[in-house]
Amino acid sequence: MIHAIAHIEFNAINLAIDAVYRYPEMPEGFHADWIDVAADEARHFELLRGRLAEAGAAYGDFPAHDGLWDMALRTRHDPLARMALVPRVMEARGLDVTPGIMRKFSGIGDDATVKVLELILREEIGHVEAGTRWFHHLCARRHLEPEATYFSLLREYLHGEIRCPLHHAARRDAGFSENELKRLEELCAKH
Repeated sequence: MIHAIAHIEFNAINLAIDAVYRYPEMPEGFHADWIDVAADEARHFELLRGRLAEAGAAYGDFPAHDGLWDMALRTRHDPLARMALVPRVMEARGLDVTPGIMRKFSGIGDDATVKVLELILREEIGHVEAGTRWFHHLCARRHLEPEATYFSLLREYLHGEIRCPLHHAARRDAGFSENELKRLEELCAKH
């Protein structure tokens, strides 16, 4: 589990840097936000790599999935799609699952990993919020209604399939509206 989370954090470093490089037309604040996110993700990766080392393992010792990077490739053509689907879907899913993962580590007495995950959860809320902010910025620039655009992108890229449960408080802190949360819950009920 620690290795899987470390792999996600490693990919998140690359995704943040990719956003800076791939979208040079975006405002300076966009680039500053994603450089800050990359620094956070690198720190998260190092903390998890330390936990792996203490358990006698290293990053790369286990297989890992490429779901986050796959979505980055699929959205590379458009920063609006990237902001909607990488921070507001893929990384937001991390907000949803982290409390349960923390309970599992707490249940086996691994308080050191719980502390790392608590830090990651707090900081990931800010990362998802940055995605929300820039998604809204791009919608305004293109004269698009954000909620309709978001759910249209969910249908286009994910066929409307969203996993639950949702961590409502964390998602609210990351900029999701009550109506978005309600509609996401409705999508969960369908699948």
